[in-house]
Amino acid sequence: MKLTHELLNSRLVAILRGITREEARAAGAGLAAGGVRLMEVTMNTAGALDIIQDWRSAYDGQAYVGAGTVLNMKMAQEAVSAGAQFLISPNVDLKVIHYALEQGIDIWPGAMTPTEIAAAFYAGAEVVKLFPMASLGLGYLREIRGPLNHIPLIATGGVTLSNIAEYFEAGASAVGIGSSLLPKDALAAGNIEGIAECAGRFVQAAVKSNF
Repeated sequence: MKLTHELLNSRLVAILRGITREEARAAGAGLAAGGVRLMEVTMNTAGALDIIQDWRSAYDGQAYVGAGTVLNMKMAQEAVSAGAQFLISPNVDLKVIHYALEQGIDIWPGAMTPTEIAAAFYAGAEVVKLFPMASLGLGYLREIRGPLNHIPLIATGGVTLSNIAEYFEAGASAVGIGSSLLPKDALAAGNIEGIAECAGRFVQAAVKSNF
């Protein structure tokens, strides 16, 4: 699908969780200005649907907006109705995958085991999120790429500017980045330039990691 191609080119998804609508405006502006092409707000964030609508209105054509932590059909339907252009989840729910495909929406479900990863991929997900990477570790990613090297993986959890290259070297096709992408002081102050500067460093690091 269109955004899967974008994901595999830009190799980075920004993950925002637990932020206010006001913070999301500053965060979205900074991320987009920094060159982030894909950004999601998790569905367990208060006002997530409003944030999706705000971002779609503000950054249409500049960045793609998605919903994260999409656990079930109800969440998927609400996110799509709000304008989400892609869905990401921490789990494999075949109904959600099929619904997204029917709607023409990219979906990247979360999985941990080889069985879950393969099930998500063969159900129609073109990319699978490997989660939780911070706990699984890079050794797990390297090992699982052996038999599953035909399935693109988004490694999510524990990514920082100092270790992002290691994720790609271990076999990640893309990474999901949360708190390290949004400096707390810049977010609290609504410092769009500060957020953009940090985002730009991650964007460049992802592109330069040619593994």
